[in-house]
Amino acid sequence: MAAVAGAFTYRWYYQPTTLTVAVGSADGEAVRIMSAIAARLVSKNADVRLNVVETPSILDAANAFSSGKTDLAVVRGDVGDLSQAQAVIVMARLVALLIAPPGSSAEKITDLKRGTTIGVVGGDINRAVVSALTDEYDLSRTLKFRNLEPADVRRAVEAKEVQAILAVVPLAEKYLALIRGLYPQSLKSGPVLIPIDSAGAIAEKKRAFESFDVPKGTLRGSPPIPPDDLTTLRVTLYLVARKKLDDDVITELTEALMNARRDIIGDLPILAQVTAPNTDADAYLPVHAGAAAFFNGTQQSFLDKWGNAIFLAPMLFGALVSMLAAGWKFLRAGEVVTPKQALDSLYALARRIRTTETEAELSDIEREIDGLLEAQRSKVAADDENALEVTTLNVAAHRLEYLIHDRRAAIAARSGGAPPER
Repeated sequence: MAAVAGAFTYRWYYQPTTLTVAVGSADGEAVRIMSAIAARLVSKNADVRLNVVETPSILDAANAFSSGKTDLAVVRGDVGDLSQAQAVIVMARLVALLIAPPGSSAEKITDLKRGTTIGVVGGDINRAVVSALTDEYDLSRTLKFRNLEPADVRRAVEAKEVQAILAVVPLAEKYLALIRGLYPQSLKSGPVLIPIDSAGAIAEKKRAFESFDVPKGTLRGSPPIPPDDLTTLRVTLYLVARKKLDDDVITELTEALMNARRDIIGDLPILAQVTAPNTDADAYLPVHAGAAAFFNGTQQSFLDKWGNAIFLAPMLFGALVSMLAAGWKFLRAGEVVTPKQALDSLYALARRIRTTETEAELSDIEREIDGLLEAQRSKVAADDENALEVTTLNVAAHRLEYLIHDRRAAIAARSGGAPPER
């Protein structure tokens, strides 16, 4: 039974913890990446596993998380309700790119002609970005924004339904290639990236955003596009966890995720953007304590967590035993504990024997004597300092035996029976 209980406890304690994670993106890339990470955790027999729940978009993933349907979610800092979210890792940094056709003379967003339609890739997902730009530059009366699904962008550009494109994407080769392919290019011309020069002011008002400089030549190297570092907005894509999740579980998850990133980054280069979140106390999205412990190197070992209990438990147990012993001694205070009390009990029996009137009472007294003698002999065998000396005990016992014999003879004489043999 002990072996079965031990095996069951071991299996229960070491079985992996499975967490559900909501993931969604317009092109399905986020789901593919998270599924690859989840598969790697299984192959490495990690202590924490991921059950990927696919959703239509990042907004749906954020809604599933905020409604309590999942433990984790991949979300953007500017989308959805993140009041119950704490950051585990940064999945990517998404950069707002405002792209005009080749030959455009616009050097800033206000240079776009009145009535220009800007196609917003992703639609509602980028509503916060559009709102920030509209408020900062007062664009509601000059420009129009039209939501586009990724699959419809090229068609809308070729049909000239939109005169510019707003995309919020990681600066990864896959997405830069898609942007380069939207417009025809030549050695002398290419798409024009329009800066958002008030990005710093927007970031001050809306902390989900930050100002970022796109490096020179990011879109194309020769001639470089952009020709110089270009200021724009950036928003962070997080893996978040619920606040109530155990710190140790999130520490194990964070370590497993970073190990998986290292193992599969060759197949998924975009994982190079996976980094630690901001661990400062004033961060826009606070980091989960378990993730902070991993990134700060403050994980507690087994002895760190349980050392005090291990060392204090014997002391507390000893104190408890002492208290129980004292209580037991108090409850037994009426029992014979000293030689004088034992002799007094025997002498008291002698007085009872002299006044006994029936044979039954004498039998009861004999049983009491047997009990006292047995208790004292046990004390002698245990070297109890309160035990009577053997000689004294024998003298007292013999005396009581004679008294009982004489009393039986007296009772028999009164009843007319034969006196008992000595």
